[in-house]
Amino acid sequence: MDIALAETLTAWRRHLHANPGLTLHEGETAAFVVDKLRELGVTEIAEGVGGHGVVATLRRGPAGGTAGTGGNCAVGLRGDMDALPIQEVAENLPWQSQNPGVMHACGHDGHTTALLGAAALLMSDTSWSGVVHLVFQPAEEGGRGAEAMIRDGLFTRFPMERIFGWHNWPGLEAGTIAVHDGPVMAAGARFSLTFEGHAGHAALPHMTRDPVLAAGHAITAVQSVVARNMDPIAGAVVSITIMEAGEAQNQIPSHAVLKGTARWLRTEDGAALEEGLRRIAEGIGATFGVNGSLEFRQGVFTTSNTPAEREIAAEAAAVGGALRRDLPPAMTGEDFSRFLVEVPGAFVWIGNGPSDGGRELHHPHYDFNDAILPRASGFLAEVAKRALSGG
Repeated sequence: MDIALAETLTAWRRHLHANPGLTLHEGETAAFVVDKLRELGVTEIAEGVGGHGVVATLRRGPAGGTAGTGGNCAVGLRGDMDALPIQEVAENLPWQSQNPGVMHACGHDGHTTALLGAAALLMSDTSWSGVVHLVFQPAEEGGRGAEAMIRDGLFTRFPMERIFGWHNWPGLEAGTIAVHDGPVMAAGARFSLTFEGHAGHAALPHMTRDPVLAAGHAITAVQSVVARNMDPIAGAVVSITIMEAGEAQNQIPSHAVLKGTARWLRTEDGAALEEGLRRIAEGIGATFGVNGSLEFRQGVFTTSNTPAEREIAAEAAAVGGALRRDLPPAMTGEDFSRFLVEVPGAFVWIGNGPSDGGRELHHPHYDFNDAILPRASGFLAEVAKRALSGG
């Protein structure tokens, strides 16, 4: 990548970082993407796909590319666009978020920009033939943006044989690409345990049914679902992250709610986790004379690369930089997994550099490493070309 393009991408990325769009509110980001695509000369652009999603199509060569004709003539590349509800804490950062309480703490500003960079590289490269669909996805952070795009006809309106995506990875050497042979990221669900009791004066607990007491026992009990019900080698985790109860210090409230997340690597373990949490909610509720219930909503599937696409990704990653194939999966989740239910594909990590000093994902000090933009854009362009040539 030439210096001028790298500098342009850095400026674009910093603009997006300073102007983040929260999940389901990415309209300004989508408009920016469309504007830059047009600057690059891209003319085939679909807006509003599954919400604020954008799909740009590049066509080259005699194939002009019609998917499903027996060859690998159409491929998808995905970049996510949304930010998180986190207040950025930055010192002397000129491109700090200008939207209070919203920041790109996961690097989606870099993912979006890298896909724009891939568009620039492919537009100027005459060595490939076929169709590349650039999928700018909204609502990755729990908003089911992939599902919304699929419902809006992503794979029927823009047919593709394969799809590829990536995530920046703090703690992995900058620019190193990791390709997993097995699972890359976990399946995940958000859950709520609700305990409904009988409110009353805190000095007269015998006249109440205390949902806070039940919730307190549940906090500890839910850890037994993984510790005593799951294969310890399989990989699963349950975390309580939110507690809601009460309005006055001298009142026992009528209800208490525990919210959290569950993650698992094996597909079959999701049902076991849900059953274990439901058993605890109902059982502890019965023990303390309150009503206990569970709401369990799966958001993402296990992200697992398909074999052929995994090897194409590894070959592309080996061009122009370091490749790792020895990293374990992470228990984080990725909405890209929903795309992999529909078509084959691969998802890789690209090192963002050191993670110390608050540079890890979802931290208020996090910032994407602009130095990896050429590597990320180059990988996306290379993997598309290799997929189109049949790997």
